[in-house]
Amino acid sequence: MACRPSGSGSYTVVIIPLRTSLYSLDALRFYLWIKRLKDLEQEKDALCSGLEILEKTRLWYLQRLEENRARQFNTEAKSGAGCSMDSASEARSCLLRSLIQRVNGSLGSVMSEPNVTSSSIPSLPEAVADSDLRWHNTILTQEVSNKNHQISMLELEKDALLEQLDELQAH
Repeated sequence: MACRPSGSGSYTVVIIPLRTSLYSLDALRFYLWIKRLKDLEQEKDALCSGLEILEKTRLWYLQRLEENRARQFNTEAKSGAGCSMDSASEARSCLLRSLIQRVNGSLGSVMSEPNVTSSSIPSLPEAVADSDLRWHNTILTQEVSNKNHQISMLELEKDALLEQLDELQAH
């Protein structure tokens, strides 16, 4: 048997017939060797596909970073304190953060556990429950952030009213 690279990056296998019985130990070794080559080729294809996806992901992250920097610059230019997002924009931002955190967690898992076995992969119900918990956590975090913003605004209002009261008492 001889293996030759073909033009498309995959290999063409030319089988030279075995001189012994198909049920011999040599035939079994040959079969297992061919099977291993096929498995390695499939693994290589999957890794190359993963690299393409990671490159697209990297470019997507860079684009989001640039958009985020531009929005941050625009917000700072508009004097920061008086600028607020509408609820649709907040929901989109919250969803995007949730999705990014989920992807980052998945990528981190892959990087820390490169030899993942099928038994360690969570089942679909577990994955859905995990996703739901992450989503609810993100929503709750957003609500806490909104409440903190409201508290800050009320404290500023209280300080302004106390100043007015002090001015009225001074007259």
